[in-house]
Amino acid sequence: MSNEVKTDVVIIGAGPVGLFAVFQCGMLGMSCHVIDSLEDIGGQCSALYPEKPIYDIPAYPCIEAGVLIDRLEEQIKPFSPVFHMQQQAVSLNKEGEECVVTTSKGKKIRAGGVIIAAGAGAFGANKPPLDNLEEYEDKSVFYMVRKINDFKNRHIVIAGGGDSAVDWAVALANVADKVYVIHRRDKFRATPDMIEKMYDLDKNSDALEIMTPYQLKELHGRNGQLESIDIIDFNDNIQNLKVDTLLPLFGLSSKLGSINNWGLDIEMHHVLVNPTTCETNKKGIFAIGDIASYPNKLKLILTGFSEAAMAAHAIYPYVFDGKELHFEHSTTKGISKR
Repeated sequence: MSNEVKTDVVIIGAGPVGLFAVFQCGMLGMSCHVIDSLEDIGGQCSALYPEKPIYDIPAYPCIEAGVLIDRLEEQIKPFSPVFHMQQQAVSLNKEGEECVVTTSKGKKIRAGGVIIAAGAGAFGANKPPLDNLEEYEDKSVFYMVRKINDFKNRHIVIAGGGDSAVDWAVALANVADKVYVIHRRDKFRATPDMIEKMYDLDKNSDALEIMTPYQLKELHGRNGQLESIDIIDFNDNIQNLKVDTLLPLFGLSSKLGSINNWGLDIEMHHVLVNPTTCETNKKGIFAIGDIASYPNKLKLILTGFSEAAMAAHAIYPYVFDGKELHFEHSTTKGISKR
């Protein structure tokens, strides 16, 4: 079996935005090969928080991240994409008009164009500077929520002030005995609606309590099981919370890895693109989703979905030797199977 294949478009990243790019390319008659370092499709939605509720997907007042991936997978089935999982795109070169991507398993894929939908790149949790933290990890300290019911009847400290901290505080308050939300500022960096829901729970329910401005100070427990956590304010006042679980949700640190070596314009770990097409400084190479940057970019899944459509339309002439694309609405053309 040859280790070299040819397709219309290579998509790097099998998260929700990459999957929707498969759909958009498929609707324009373009075949796709998809590369991802994870074992399963879905990116962070599947690997980190499949049960996390998402509230800003059109037509879904609320949808779990894992269910969203299931729906996207169903949507792209007519186009039969080829997935290269558990491998990374290690090189991206231009040979004439073709783009050539080589993976960490030696697979060489030739295509008319490439769409980079690699999210934030390779990621890992930002960890708090606490003594003996590793002793508790994966036992009573967790950096993600895979299954909400795993936290049923627990007493939890959620540390952080961003979307993940606020969203999980609201969700877990429905199953945990107690959720303490610890943040070093009085203001939270999340959507106003979710912040309002969290404060409403703080006011009207015993299940959730917001404690600001506080920071984590010390963990207490034995054999990896937390028994309490000390928190401290800016006046050095210490409180001890009797809890059995800590969720430090300080975001993810990311590394672009091989992408840094592809000659793309990169700024602050993001790939700069034309906001009207999502094309990079290299012809035929596009970037969409969280990895793409331009002025006033909104880091939302729905923004990535829009970028997937723009990139698919802009990549069409590269795939079909300059052929002009005549736009049609999906309601007119239907699903075009290859």
